[in-house]
Amino acid sequence: MDVFNKICNSVAGTVAGTVNQLSNALPGNPVTREYEATKLIGSAGPGLLWKIYSGHKKSTKQEVSVFVLEKKCLDRFARKSDREALLTSYRKGVAQLTKLRHPRLLVVQHALEESRDSLAFVSEPVRESLLNLLKTEDAIYPVEIKYGLIQLSEALQFIHKEGRLLHMNICPENIIVNASGAWKLAGFDFALSATPTSDPQQPSWSAEESDWSLPIECRPFSDITAPELSLSQLATPANDMFSLGCLAYAVFNKGRPLLARESDAQAPTRNLHKLKQLNVAQLTSVPDGLKDYVKMLLNIKPELRPDAHQFTQIEYFQDVTVKTLNYLDSLFQWDNLQKSQFYKGLPQILPQLPHRVCLLRVIPCLAKEFVNHTMVPFVLPNVLQISEKSTKDEFTQYILPSLIPVLKIVEPVQVLLILMQRMELLLKLTPAEYVRSDVMPVMHRALDSMDQQAAQELCLAALPGVASLIDYPAMKNALLPRILRVCLTTPHTSVRVNCLVCLGKLLEHLDKWLVYDQVLPFLPKITSREPAVLMGILGVYKLALTLPKLGISKEVLATQVIPFLFPLTVENSLTLSQFGMLMGLLKEMTARVEAEQKEKLEQISGLQKEQQSASISLVTPPGQLVAAPPPQSELDSFFSSLGIDTATDSTPKPAPKTPMTMTPSASTGSLSLEDKQRYMKF
Repeated sequence: MDVFNKICNSVAGTVAGTVNQLSNALPGNPVTREYEATKLIGSAGPGLLWKIYSGHKKSTKQEVSVFVLEKKCLDRFARKSDREALLTSYRKGVAQLTKLRHPRLLVVQHALEESRDSLAFVSEPVRESLLNLLKTEDAIYPVEIKYGLIQLSEALQFIHKEGRLLHMNICPENIIVNASGAWKLAGFDFALSATPTSDPQQPSWSAEESDWSLPIECRPFSDITAPELSLSQLATPANDMFSLGCLAYAVFNKGRPLLARESDAQAPTRNLHKLKQLNVAQLTSVPDGLKDYVKMLLNIKPELRPDAHQFTQIEYFQDVTVKTLNYLDSLFQWDNLQKSQFYKGLPQILPQLPHRVCLLRVIPCLAKEFVNHTMVPFVLPNVLQISEKSTKDEFTQYILPSLIPVLKIVEPVQVLLILMQRMELLLKLTPAEYVRSDVMPVMHRALDSMDQQAAQELCLAALPGVASLIDYPAMKNALLPRILRVCLTTPHTSVRVNCLVCLGKLLEHLDKWLVYDQVLPFLPKITSREPAVLMGILGVYKLALTLPKLGISKEVLATQVIPFLFPLTVENSLTLSQFGMLMGLLKEMTARVEAEQKEKLEQISGLQKEQQSASISLVTPPGQLVAAPPPQSELDSFFSSLGIDTATDSTPKPAPKTPMTMTPSASTGSLSLEDKQRYMKF
């Protein structure tokens, strides 16, 4: 339901505009108390007077379709009696449909309601009428037509035998395509019930002669009416089979009918003449495997037409794709063993089905099985196989809502493994907000499954792909600790190596302080000394050292990293190339420590010299001589050659002697004898 609400919110603006438009069309109709219509999606019925809106039930948000007939649309009929006749037939048709319950008939969820301005009823979610589909679709796939004709035949078989009804007006306007793409029979406006006195095993029907003065919408269409019915009022199930033949021809002929839809009394006679001359060559648009049977349906002799059951058994419909769709519709009758066998073979059939059929027909049937957790490991691979050919929008609209509950399934454990195997596909198609809220918990569960080695490895391989979607707190507190814990506790070397590889790929998404606080202190805790593990550790250090946003300070290198890595150089398990890589990294680290420390010491030394020079210049008066440094001993010279003289010289230095100040007389000439004698006394 949350998924449905998120999807609905994305189109809230469009929905609001449509609701305002519909509010003007449904003032006061009781349907609006319980249901909200949102968008005009199609039309149906004679004259396409029924407008179809998508919508939902206000209390449960369950998706529905709302059929609305505005009475003002009937104003184009001049006579009031014609308008009343139309309303009467529409009321009768919906009432009859509401009474009937069969998978091949349109499901009415709320009976007809009438107000001063409109008629309205609510049905299962639908797309449009077949006539809309024929006008708007570039092509209807053969498997859709095949299975659609089978569905209509099964509907006729039901109403003829169990319902004891004749439909009398089977045409594209009265065939509704539901949200799953199934063809549903509707439009019982002119249906005939069997006479009460007829034998239950052999029902009979009584038809009246057509009133040609009525509008064409008030009587069965002439182009689909069997000649024996229009000319002699002979009503039998063969009448509907004739109409089905006309429908089949029109569907294969891009909606164009075989006979003209005329409204004069001579139309039946003209149609009869044309039917007498009909041959297979005129049915060029009909596939070869069906031509002969369509011609039989259009035969002027009703007894030569196949009945509904016979029509479904012809070779043309014995197609593996048609059988697959039929099996999907009847799965609820099977036990788990039969279902599992069917689902195992389904991946070989799916490539033969058009993608639209997979999305609209197969996915809804498979999604119903998700409530049966035992069947999920058999169903889920088929759903993900269909997802491979889906766009992100298709996946979000048709597949993701039913897949969200599956992501929370813990048992059976095979579900988690299947999800991990196809995680790359899920991450590619799933919107970012759902990755964070629904997919990431699955990955956490996979990491925590210590007994599912394959699931852990698949999860570790997929994690870097979603790193950019993970916020900092989740990375720091949930994901990274799990990876580190698995790396330390797993008994499997391959899992540990994959942890290190995953960690290395995640480094570019971590900040410097998180690496310093969690990653670098963690690596020395790994006690395993397998070469693959050591190379994984080496790789993490190498990336941390070279990534511009990270880097390892010389203090950490000198006090933590190098002391940990150097003992590894004597591991006998390393190959020569691995040893070379380790030594190369150590040399690089040592060189970096040397360069940075040397640079620092040079800066300090230069600063000290500057300070010393400045202090001497401040305390020495102009013209004053500075005493020369004492001569170095041999030991001082030795330490100086090693560059550690200042570090080992602990002998206190003598206090500087008081510099001698020269008198002005001496500065200007040679000393007199008296002066020399006076200085000698010092």
